[in-house]
Amino acid sequence: MTNPLLFVLAALTLVAIPGPNHLYITTRSIGEGRRAGFMSAFGVESGTLVHVAAAAAGLSAVVAASATAFGILRYAGAAYLLYLAIRTLRGGNGHEEIRLKPQPLHRVYLDGVLVNILNPKVVLFFLAFLPQFVDQDAGAVPAQIVVLGLVLTLIGLTVDLVYAAAAGSIGGWLRSRPAFRRRQRYATGIIYLGLGAATVLAGPSARRT
Repeated sequence: MTNPLLFVLAALTLVAIPGPNHLYITTRSIGEGRRAGFMSAFGVESGTLVHVAAAAAGLSAVVAASATAFGILRYAGAAYLLYLAIRTLRGGNGHEEIRLKPQPLHRVYLDGVLVNILNPKVVLFFLAFLPQFVDQDAGAVPAQIVVLGLVLTLIGLTVDLVYAAAAGSIGGWLRSRPAFRRRQRYATGIIYLGLGAATVLAGPSARRT
């Protein structure tokens, strides 16, 4: 590994910039409470661990190099976000004041895992970012990728939890407002639809999302 301090600073800078994963976690935390936001963060970063393993095994390069494989991953991710949007929009109880029905925490966690695993831009991020800090002369490249990926995951989890905590505090206030409760389901569903559209349009990028 070359220049660990530079890697940590670069990773922190990139991860802290708001992206689709942060929007997903924030939306979950505002809509369903801080615990759901925290569980979404753990789910998202569990998905990151899958990407770390895939990058170390060389699978990420295979997916990125294959238009078919990348397309399957991209559309699978968009389809899952569409499913979340439909599930949210259909979750009303038929009364004027519609509330989102909180999902079981294990399901919230699984949603986060799948949202990140099926995010093709994360594959591209690992291919564009991590190799810059791998020391080819030191050997054991897969092991270096695993170490870098674990550090990145810990940084990502810390940032995600901060986003979830802040959104949970804001969400508690918003959920006490009747106007917000009436629109909450639709706003959340639209955000999921927007994330799905962004996944379909995913292209090469050096930024983690």
